[in-house]
Amino acid sequence: MVWQGRLDGEELLYHRIFQRVKTENNYDAISTNDFVLHGFAVDEGVRRNKGRQGAKDAPDVIRKNMANFPVIRPDFSLLDFGNITCEDGNLENSQNELAKNVSKVLLKGGKSLVLGGGHEVTFGHYRGVKTAFQELKIGIINFDAHFDNRQPENGVGASSGTGFWQIAQEGEINSLHIGIQRNSNTLKLFDTAHQFGMKYILADELFFENLPSIYERVNELADSVDFLYMTICMDVFNASIAPGVSASAYNGIFADAAFMHLYRHILKSEKLIALDIAEVNPSLDIQDHTARLAASLANEWFMI
Repeated sequence: MVWQGRLDGEELLYHRIFQRVKTENNYDAISTNDFVLHGFAVDEGVRRNKGRQGAKDAPDVIRKNMANFPVIRPDFSLLDFGNITCEDGNLENSQNELAKNVSKVLLKGGKSLVLGGGHEVTFGHYRGVKTAFQELKIGIINFDAHFDNRQPENGVGASSGTGFWQIAQEGEINSLHIGIQRNSNTLKLFDTAHQFGMKYILADELFFENLPSIYERVNELADSVDFLYMTICMDVFNASIAPGVSASAYNGIFADAAFMHLYRHILKSEKLIALDIAEVNPSLDIQDHTARLAASLANEWFMI
């Protein structure tokens, strides 16, 4: 059982997240502004991308690290619809299942939270948002060291590194990628990003004095779309604070004041309806450092 923690009392003022979670399988139970959680316990895309497997075990580990956070908002409600898996290697079916479920959540007025799993979660989650709001414009904010815009390899198919290439094939892409590393992307991937119109902010540009400029770019995207979807690949963070990822980054960003100011600025947008956190790999983690950071990032949304 992952939803357990310190019980200080049953009154509202004592509540922690585990006391407010409802495990569900009926999408009609969703009310407007409920947070609705799916685990994407899949890392087939990481395997196909020749990464270090293990992210499929992350959703329950992140849940465990979320459970004990105190509830800040009196109206907080979290419905947990369990995990989507991929036992047969058919990643595409798992992504389609996620998309179908996310679409139901959003059409009921819920807020979609998905815990990965590999970053192949992006295509499934985005497709769910787009299915729900086919005629509306969706903006994507991607915290990641990588563009994930590789063209799928023949005989291999989609992977954790192809999500934005797949999204671009479905129409106009409106995205801002924050934390991109020059030493993690070939010139071809930068060129593809430019061709697709993928805007980006390098990891080196994310510092406190530069926040006004970054806010301007975030606001420009938000103002140009109807809804926002944010995806966080945990390998955007420095390996010292996020050691348990599929592809660690020695020079990644830190969850410092600059990052948290920016992150909370995005979370405050009324257009944000979907968030996922990907690439936590418990088998490579050290004392749950990466899982705890992921859990904290999810909890930040609950407190806005």
